[in-house]
Amino acid sequence: MEFRHLGRSGLMVSEISYGNWITHGSQVEEDAALACVRAALDAGITTFDTADVYAGTRAEAVLGRALHGQRRESLEIFTKVYWPTGGGPNDRGLSRKHIMEGINGSLRRLQTDYVDLYQAHRFDVETPLEETLRAFDDLVRQGKVLYIGVSEWTAEQIAAALKIADEMGLDRLVSNQPQYSMLWRVIEPEVVPLSEKEGVGQIVWSPIAQGVLTGKYRPGQPPPAGSRATDDKGGATNVKRWLSDEVLTRVELLRPIADELGLSMAQLAVAWVLQNPNVSSAIIGASRPEQVADNVKAAGVKLAPEVMRRIDEALDPVVERDPAKTTSPRKRP
Repeated sequence: MEFRHLGRSGLMVSEISYGNWITHGSQVEEDAALACVRAALDAGITTFDTADVYAGTRAEAVLGRALHGQRRESLEIFTKVYWPTGGGPNDRGLSRKHIMEGINGSLRRLQTDYVDLYQAHRFDVETPLEETLRAFDDLVRQGKVLYIGVSEWTAEQIAAALKIADEMGLDRLVSNQPQYSMLWRVIEPEVVPLSEKEGVGQIVWSPIAQGVLTGKYRPGQPPPAGSRATDDKGGATNVKRWLSDEVLTRVELLRPIADELGLSMAQLAVAWVLQNPNVSSAIIGASRPEQVADNVKAAGVKLAPEVMRRIDEALDPVVERDPAKTTSPRKRP
């Protein structure tokens, strides 16, 4: 495993991290989830990402049990706050009340005294940014949080947060967690240039585009039985945008490139996002331990400029680059 700084901070993270978004507590039974976490640890992954909302808080609890007994100082545990975790009007958003209550619930489920990174899971248009940043800063002062970040914020929102933090003398954001893959490059025009300038690192999710970049979905064929595209617990909704024959035909053009390099298509996809120097870590998920073992082999892989050019040529007509695709709800959910 290779390690990188999280943005311009002193925190080192494994360049491949393990996330349990729609698997633990939802798609995957606990025994399988625990086996995947063990496989991640065995592969040298030290960075684990979750969120309070995943599987209705169950994902945090599963991860807490899976990491119980591990040396805490050897791990980096990330979680997030924003989406609803209850039925009340304050069980959501980035108000001081929800942030303070949210971290206490997360720490309890994760069985830890602190998280290494606490992230604003979306931008909250109904809370003053000053209130959110002050609450985060207070958690750092209390020792419950070591670093703060955001997820799926626009460049304008990140810039505003950094400006307020500097003016108020608060802890600065060190990271952003956006979707990023060969097919989804919306952070490249605005978010990445700002982040490079300001020392904000990207912790990217869905580097294999919900499994589409593994090559298991073929044009003109139904999704394989048991794949995410057939999962009615959330997986099918998330992957369907990529299942057109136009996209899948283009993805097939990556197969000979991966074969020439001795990589699986999944390894090629994860390695591709890691070529971006602003990416601190790529999050992988898994429903089986062998998927972890396969994906981590992308660590340390260097792709030549010619390979990067061939990938661009293969996918260019179906790549999404519009920065306006980074959005947060216009009102609290």
